[in-house]
Amino acid sequence: MTGTRRDGRQDETAEPDGERAAAGQGSPPPPRTASDATPDDPAAATPWRTIAPPHIGAPATGRPLRTTLAVGAGRAVAGMSRRLRLGSGGMIGGRLALSLQPGLLGRLAAGRRIVMITGTNGKTTTTALVAEALRTRGTATSNVTGANMLDGHVAALMTDLSAPFAALEVDELHLAQVTAEFAPSVIVLLNLSRDQMDRVGEIRTVQRSLRAALERVPHTRVVANRDDPNIVSVAADHPAVTWVSGGARWMHDSLNCPRCGAHIADLDGPWRCTCGLARPEADWTVTADAVLGPDGWARELSLQLPGHVNRINATFAVAAAAELGCDPDRVLTRITDLRQASGRYATVLLDDRVVRLLLAKNPASWLEMLDLVSGHDRPLVLAVNSREADGYDVSWLWDVDFDSLRGRSVLVTGERGLDLAVRLRYAGVRCDVVGTAQEALGRSGAEPDVIANYTAFRDLLARSVTR
Repeated sequence: MTGTRRDGRQDETAEPDGERAAAGQGSPPPPRTASDATPDDPAAATPWRTIAPPHIGAPATGRPLRTTLAVGAGRAVAGMSRRLRLGSGGMIGGRLALSLQPGLLGRLAAGRRIVMITGTNGKTTTTALVAEALRTRGTATSNVTGANMLDGHVAALMTDLSAPFAALEVDELHLAQVTAEFAPSVIVLLNLSRDQMDRVGEIRTVQRSLRAALERVPHTRVVANRDDPNIVSVAADHPAVTWVSGGARWMHDSLNCPRCGAHIADLDGPWRCTCGLARPEADWTVTADAVLGPDGWARELSLQLPGHVNRINATFAVAAAAELGCDPDRVLTRITDLRQASGRYATVLLDDRVVRLLLAKNPASWLEMLDLVSGHDRPLVLAVNSREADGYDVSWLWDVDFDSLRGRSVLVTGERGLDLAVRLRYAGVRCDVVGTAQEALGRSGAEPDVIANYTAFRDLLARSVTR
């Protein structure tokens, strides 16, 4: 079938809007309009170009013995890990199950509508939002602990074998492995920026991996960030893309065209490269106080999660859920009350103090968290480690603009606290370096904000008590 892309080119592989279901699910009925709906049907008030797949029932229960044994063993080990307080079981159970049945991920995914969420920043929070959104239509499972590789996906799907929906966070470099196993119903592409260069490599490496992943699943609906040239380069050639716009703040990794290398001007506007790569028209847009969708749909967007970055994350969640037939109004009602995602943005009790935990692991995410704390003068603790999960290289600290912290009371800790203190000195920010996070909290004063990178954040969260 021949379709017309927004850039005017003919696309021989374009699918009509009614075929936004996952690959292998058969041909859905034609899109329903308001005139087709009954007065009591939610579709009567809000017509949509897409509808739910014709069948969202639970996955088939009949499984080969080897699969059953693998699931049973994985569940047992995960449960033991939790009981012994060795961890959440989000990885070890899935790892054991995969070792017993290498094809387990595809088997567990069969019959489900699965949304995969990837990108450099915002994966965990957006995954939590998508999971809540999908629950407006049925039971949904998710890798809520952030275990975002194949063993974590298996562990998440094993927790509820009958759930018809799943929202799964996936590491950027592992999406290609996922699509080699099965075709998700929806893939969400949030953003791309430098992160853990010693582990992940350059952004171009990630782009190639993501493009390879999308090439395997031409019938999967892709929900992508139209304001990030790196994401546009990955998704532009896919035949089924829904574009989301929320504006771009971190632009340092997008100054040159990801395809030809030419300088791109007007990154905060309708950018276009001389090679033809350009910002697409948006299907969904988040503004300062609202979210705008297809066919003139517009609603006020008010969240418990702080910051404009989470307004963008929420818009991705609404867009992804709408592709699976969820009513956006019900989705907004459901996600409005979400206050934290795996400890991110959580207000907790830590060493007898009320503390807000914020995660920042690279220049782009530090930009957002520093913007979040700039509106008040509460005590501030910054913690930076450089373990394997963080990336050993912390030279990225020099790309973070810390100028907004001038005049603030800042305490610095973590294994690379001295490196951070040197960076702050050059930014004109006075700080005190303390040996441990516990000591920093003891000296911080009432209700501090703590911004920490991954392992520092994880260690603090493990010691905290949710309020």
